[in-house]
Amino acid sequence: MSRGRSAGAEPLLTARGLRKRFGDAEVLQGVDLTLHRGEVVVLIGPSGSGKTTVLRSLNGLEIPDAGTLEIHGAPAADFAAGIDARERFALRDRSAMVFQQHNLFPHLTVLQNVIEGPWRVQRRAKAEVIAEARDLLARVGLGDREDAYPHELSGGQQQRVGIVRALALRPELLLFDEPTSALDPELVGEVLLVIKELADEGWSMIVVTHELGFAREAADHVLFLDGGVVVEEGPPAQLFSSPRQERTRRFLTRILRPLEGGDAAG
Repeated sequence: MSRGRSAGAEPLLTARGLRKRFGDAEVLQGVDLTLHRGEVVVLIGPSGSGKTTVLRSLNGLEIPDAGTLEIHGAPAADFAAGIDARERFALRDRSAMVFQQHNLFPHLTVLQNVIEGPWRVQRRAKAEVIAEARDLLARVGLGDREDAYPHELSGGQQQRVGIVRALALRPELLLFDEPTSALDPELVGEVLLVIKELADEGWSMIVVTHELGFAREAADHVLFLDGGVVVEEGPPAQLFSSPRQERTRRFLTRILRPLEGGDAAG
């Protein structure tokens, strides 16, 4: 069951009409998305549907060709009119992204990876940043690995360090881009558990994932994208149990039926 946001929660992020073209391919064709504070929105859909491009647009890693984006407390960005470096930095300053690949600095220890952004970029006091980083690492079961280098960690441990690195920036919004897709199957659960705990604590987050069981459990709202458009959206109980669109039904049948068959066989 999803947690459900409290009635009257304010929108933290509102995106309207996001469009993005790469060459001849229009990968986003007018995507709308609203995230309320304390809410978990999950984006699902086939590969190439535009999910990651949406996420990167919200963080300023991609700049849409058109559309608007407003994060609570900041002026709305109008992409058709163009945004400057200051506006782009403002988008990144309000959110933190956890990538498919862990993207840790290989020459830095776990602790150094975590403190790099808060200390060098945000210019917070080093002692404060180190203390907070150690607390966060202990929280995800890595308190004894602060002096290890990335190559000495499992994929699941590296991804948990990536999550801690994002949390250490104290963002208002967490963005997860298929955080388990690069992991061996037996390591997926440990990463999803950390994300689920963050959801239960009330972190605002948008998650791109193929893990539909996680979406059912953790999401407040699910968007199904295909061909650069939002085909259907709704609470997970409705979208997974009784999707309204035939395209959504075909996608869910193709994804869920093998899983259910595997469970039965096991």
